[in-house]
Amino acid sequence: MKKMLAVLLALAMMTAAVTLAAAEEDAPELITVTVFRGSEGEQPAADNRIYRKIEEELGIRFDIRFLTGELDETLVEILSGDTYPDLIDGANSAQILEDAGALIDLLPYISEDKTPNLYKHLYTDNRIRQLLRDDGKLYIIPNYGINYNSRSLTFSNGPAFFLQKQVIAWNNYQVPTTLNAYFDLIERFMAANPETPDGIPYKGFAILCDDWHRYCLVNPVQHLMGRPNDGDVIVDISTPEYKTETFINQPYAKAYYAKLNEAFNKGLIPEETFRWNHDQYMRKLSGGTVLGVFDQNWNIAPANDVLYTSVKFENTYLALPLVYDPEYVDGQKIEEHYVNGAVMNKDRGFGISVTCPYPERLIAMMETFLSDEWQLLFQWGIEGEDYYVDENGRMRMTLEQFLAQADPEWKLANRAAAIWEGCPKKQGTMDDGNAWTPIEQREIYYDQLTDYDKEFLAACGKELPVDFFNPPIEPAPYGEAWQIDKDPIDMDYMDFKQIEDERLPEIIMCNPDELDAEWDAFIGEIEHSAAVYTEYMQQEILKLVAKTIE
Repeated sequence: MKKMLAVLLALAMMTAAVTLAAAEEDAPELITVTVFRGSEGEQPAADNRIYRKIEEELGIRFDIRFLTGELDETLVEILSGDTYPDLIDGANSAQILEDAGALIDLLPYISEDKTPNLYKHLYTDNRIRQLLRDDGKLYIIPNYGINYNSRSLTFSNGPAFFLQKQVIAWNNYQVPTTLNAYFDLIERFMAANPETPDGIPYKGFAILCDDWHRYCLVNPVQHLMGRPNDGDVIVDISTPEYKTETFINQPYAKAYYAKLNEAFNKGLIPEETFRWNHDQYMRKLSGGTVLGVFDQNWNIAPANDVLYTSVKFENTYLALPLVYDPEYVDGQKIEEHYVNGAVMNKDRGFGISVTCPYPERLIAMMETFLSDEWQLLFQWGIEGEDYYVDENGRMRMTLEQFLAQADPEWKLANRAAAIWEGCPKKQGTMDDGNAWTPIEQREIYYDQLTDYDKEFLAACGKELPVDFFNPPIEPAPYGEAWQIDKDPIDMDYMDFKQIEDERLPEIIMCNPDELDAEWDAFIGEIEHSAAVYTEYMQQEILKLVAKTIE
């Protein structure tokens, strides 16, 4: 009997050894992928559970570098080296990487047989046609803007004028809808409430001008005119020629900077705002002392998260789709269209560098990440820990689970934002009707609102923040014009931006009696580069329109 037991034990040990050896043989070789993110960020926690799962199942760990200086200069510095990061996110300057030949063509690695998830992602509705560069190559798979099934909106994640909720509550929940009403309300609130309860002076309106965040200084004009984000131009989509013009040198633009000049001279805009870098700006917003800004919701979301975590609900920001008062636009009434239909974030996201030794592994990683299993993990987390499913099959969160999503420290330990944000992803809704993005699940968004927010929105006559905006409009056939590569007119475009960046703050801060002269001088300086830019954008937009109807 003992001999039989010994034999069985030996066989068991041999089987276990063979199984372990086979498992080790099947396990992918562990590699360290170097990553550059073209935006600010923080390193994830060492024991981050999603990165740990990626390492265990895919054999990949990441060495992540975040942007700390000026984007274009940093990318040029990267290109001056012998080897590049394996994954590079060039953010708004990705064309620098593409034009330098730093990224591989992804098309040869993608097929219906080998990468079905990526293939479906790119080839459904022939999306690939819009994504290929003029050389017929695909360097970057969009990190955002590809929706599955229907789109679900609970709030606007894009551009808006933001205002602290306490200001609107103080105004008996009357929400400003025009530029004049907005600044008038800030002025009246500051006159009655010059300081926070802690004795810190309020700042009425801040303007972020740091590097590519300069859109906070420049972009408001197009939205006040009732258009979604086209970057530096306004396109008249009602005309067959898609009439295009730079807006910054138009008479209607002067109205905005004249209003800012008035606000500055009344003490509503602090001079130091033009010198703040992104981190300083975010700290000011997170502290609850800045009453209003123009920005993109995705950019100020971390500040809102800090305010929620600090239980400063009244200091959190509400997005408002302001338009010009009729007096600024020859008496016409402008209809706002801040929210565009789903537009692919072309040339934004990770590219794979030409010096990467394992592009196949990274393509396989993106293919895996686009599976339903990993999409759920990235976006929702783990069922039972981060969310639950109710009796109707709807994915929900408890208040504790929802609040955790807003905690920066929790996210560093339980989310993989640095990689997730640069990779292709599913948006819209799942086949069962649940939203891919938890915050776009209508009942989650409403149920997990603080009592303060529910009462605030009800007092404003709304249910959700998106209800302050008009429904999304159909995207233009060219997408959004800010995505167009400006490299062919690089010198003129750089000149155009430099004049804006230098002269607009000066116009805002000049004495009121000097405003007309300063504006006229600005128009004279920017006239040439604006004309070149307008002509170029007009032709590129017509090319893109023609491409979509081929």
